[in-house]
Amino acid sequence: MRRALLHLGGGRDHLSAMIPDPKTFLDNPVLLDEALAGGDIAPLLMVLVHLTGEAEWLDRLAPHIKGPWNFHEAAPDALRAALRARLRDVLLDYAQTGRALPAEPPAHLLRRMLSVGVGAEVPEEYMPLIREETVVDAPDPKTVQWRRDVPAARRAAFRTGIIGAGVSGLLMAIKLQEAGLPFTIFEKNDAVGGTWYENDYPGCGVDTPNHFYSLSFEPNHDWPEHFSKRDQLWSYLEGIADKYGLRRHLHLNTSVVEAHYDEAAALWRVTTRNAEGREETHEFEALVGAVGTISRPVIPPIPGVADFAGPLFHTARWDHNVALDGKRVAMIGTGASGMQAGPTIAPKLGHFTIFQRQAHWAVYNANYHAVVTEAKKAALKHIPFYAKWYRFQLLWASADGMHASLHKDPNWDQPAQSLNATNQKLREDVIGYIKTQIGNRTDLLEKVVPPYPPYGKRMLRDNGWYKMLTAPNVELVTTPIARITKDGVETKDGRHHPADVIIMATGFDGAKALGSFEIFGRDGVSVRTLWGDDDPRAFLGITVPRFPNFFMLYGPGTNLAHGGSAMFHSECQVRYIMQAIREVVETGARSIEIREDRCVAYNEFLDVTHERMVWTHPGVGSWYKNKAGRVVTNSPLRLVDYRRMTETLDPADYLIA
Repeated sequence: MRRALLHLGGGRDHLSAMIPDPKTFLDNPVLLDEALAGGDIAPLLMVLVHLTGEAEWLDRLAPHIKGPWNFHEAAPDALRAALRARLRDVLLDYAQTGRALPAEPPAHLLRRMLSVGVGAEVPEEYMPLIREETVVDAPDPKTVQWRRDVPAARRAAFRTGIIGAGVSGLLMAIKLQEAGLPFTIFEKNDAVGGTWYENDYPGCGVDTPNHFYSLSFEPNHDWPEHFSKRDQLWSYLEGIADKYGLRRHLHLNTSVVEAHYDEAAALWRVTTRNAEGREETHEFEALVGAVGTISRPVIPPIPGVADFAGPLFHTARWDHNVALDGKRVAMIGTGASGMQAGPTIAPKLGHFTIFQRQAHWAVYNANYHAVVTEAKKAALKHIPFYAKWYRFQLLWASADGMHASLHKDPNWDQPAQSLNATNQKLREDVIGYIKTQIGNRTDLLEKVVPPYPPYGKRMLRDNGWYKMLTAPNVELVTTPIARITKDGVETKDGRHHPADVIIMATGFDGAKALGSFEIFGRDGVSVRTLWGDDDPRAFLGITVPRFPNFFMLYGPGTNLAHGGSAMFHSECQVRYIMQAIREVVETGARSIEIREDRCVAYNEFLDVTHERMVWTHPGVGSWYKNKAGRVVTNSPLRLVDYRRMTETLDPADYLIA
């Protein structure tokens, strides 16, 4: 029986086309030398062993690679030069002979390569995940395949509505399109991009390295920085919308008001409202909520907010018409957006008063402000397999490495400030780094060192925050705010802090999942009735009992607070949703709905797992928790666990009718 791939281009040809042809170097040996000079040693080593099988190079380099980042490698110059020279000869030989590039390295060699490449033992359980990220000559393992022929008429009759055109919404649209299934995307903004369109405050950027924070099938070898800024991320997503022709399916400036499931007709009826206020009703067999978690800014109910006479805005709604040069600016909040925006604007302000409720941990990364050199871009673009091995390094660096240290040790003797010996060591290391940044400003140390364990709240990257706090025009205030006045902020000690502009870096309402529209499932039940305002529960964070053919992306319990990439998670979720849709379309069924007992059991599992982890630490208050103290946003799972759970849909978990 013929098997049609749900993938544009059929899989093998598409993936092979992503691997550079070494023949490029025949006419341009200067390019080869530039690429070799720009490439990091560990991925170059992986390429050499991949192409030759010469495992002795692993033994020579292993003692000098202590971790997955390029700054963890310290091989002698002579050894680096020897490696590059050998790889140069190998690449030219492939170019001159025209022989085929090898596929995946032999299994006995692959794990050894992976472990040397990141300076740590890579367990066997990670091999399926890594193969998905580095496979080069086989159909894409993340691609869902039809198991039987599906008539075109049946595919055309199964329509999907997608709410949101951020990362997840665009990814969902691409996979539906590749499957030959019709879809419509509704986006409340006037452009695609989601959070990377809405947030354009100064300094806004990603804190996951970009060569991992990108779709696996859409690598970008032209990222200007290792941790690129908002404009580059938005441009990347705009380019994806164009490349895959998604705009013809896109309704911009269109908000979803409510969605109702008609059980008799097995249809979702979706009411939308455009910018002119005109409402329309659309019908779909399936509905996907891709509205994200950090899309509803929070302005805290501080007395007097309405009395302030000057400009007041949230970082997510930055007012670029407000001139800040020389002004007295008050910023309330010191989370992710505050730590990025603060050091960016501070040098031009007359005075900068920062109000902190609780300190955040922020670590230093040598690549955070580093540009990607043209030579390194040449390595990514032209050396076969280099980009794949480099992505693996960053996956390992950004993923599950810290997960074990986030578990509470019941026998640990310092439970108030850390969880275990490894967590305590991280605490001491970060404090040591902070001391190097604040110098003789010892008065700041108590203010900026959090009282809770590292990772209790989102671990941030230091954007020059600690150094900024020592500037003569910057003051960090930890006294609680009493009220906002017409010309400043008054703290509970009676002190008045004058301000011309107030910036709210106060985060988002993450606990109210799907809070931007009303949705009603079987028998007219509202998701708000099931969840209340802040207690969302879903199976795998994807689907909810009594809501047939409805799926979520970046749903409850899937926020990554220990590391990883939201794009990686989205690819796992979309693969799972495509399997659910396949189950309905192939079998001719009308609906698929998660069994309530499966959903209840899964959420009980999440709660039990969270009890052992840092986010339920009694000293931590964060947007991860609801009013009752339950962690509702975060995944307590490793990437390897979540990928395994979403790899294959089990029809026994569902009611299929």
